Amino acid sequence: MATAVQHEAGGKTKFVPPPMRESAKAHRRKETALGYFFLGPQLVGLLVFMLGPLVFALVLGFSNWDGFGTMTFAGLKNFATVFTDPQLVTSSRNTVWFAVLSVPGQLLSGFIVAWMLQKVVRGKSFYRTFYFAPVVTSSVAVAVIWLWLLNPDISPLNTTLKKMGLPAPDWLQDARFTIPAFAVVAIWQGIGYQVVMFSAGLENVPKSLLEAADIDGANEWQKMRKITVPLLSPTILFLSITGIIGSFQIFDLVFVLMGTNAPSASRTIVYEIYQKAFVEFNFGVACAIAIVLFLALLALTGLQLAAQKRWVHYTE
Repeated sequence: MATAVQHEAGGKTKFVPPPMRESAKAHRRKETALGYFFLGPQLVGLLVFMLGPLVFALVLGFSNWDGFGTMTFAGLKNFATVFTDPQLVTSSRNTVWFAVLSVPGQLLSGFIVAWMLQKVVRGKSFYRTFYFAPVVTSSVAVAVIWLWLLNPDISPLNTTLKKMGLPAPDWLQDARFTIPAFAVVAIWQGIGYQVVMFSAGLENVPKSLLEAADIDGANEWQKMRKITVPLLSPTILFLSITGIIGSFQIFDLVFVLMGTNAPSASRTIVYEIYQKAFVEFNFGVACAIAIVLFLALLALTGLQLAAQKRWVHYTE
């Protein structure tokens, strides 16, 4: 076995690791083979069910194909349709409007409920379970329940509004209220997740800071604005990113509440992807919409991450 120390000219010594034994090399090769063996199914699944469809969708975005005939090259024609089709423009506007209503609504309502739960002494677990129940409920079941609640003829919501002397709109038929109605349903269903995340963040706010603020005479609003909200900024960033991504992908509520032939004012961008692909069998335009949606969400996420240096505060 060769020594690990070699002497060089000039009296200096150089430490050289001894050569690996054959048994150690064989053991490492065996471990590497076992690693690839266990990773193999996951890698195959990643290639077949994720990367493969992504590449195929990218190809379809530049092609004309109805799912059965011959695929032909379309160039940028499909992408031009995305930006010039009046219905697609309207659906994009509806999606943005839904995101503007639902994401801040979920953040604000989730924070308020989580902050109030911090003041609860008994039954905190029950209330958290109560608020989280809609999150684990099927979106189809949620949509069916709200389909009854938003019915203008039998809706208890409209009955209550009429008793209060307020106008009772036709939520799902009046173009002015359709997207806000979707936002209300989304806020109701997603508030539980927001409550759990904000509750975890509030638990990590150092009590010493709040006690020091009490000694200095700060009121609840000052403590919330100067201590609680800044320390919750990483949670707010995460929830805003995931909320925007989720809001731009709304489909199930629209599909169940409005059916397969939704009016123009209630359509969203993912609903248009479904219509183009599985109703009109225009897979090229559908994939082009999906690609543009992906790039838009990627850009929005990048902007949020770039802007976090100005308002997100991380504790060390």
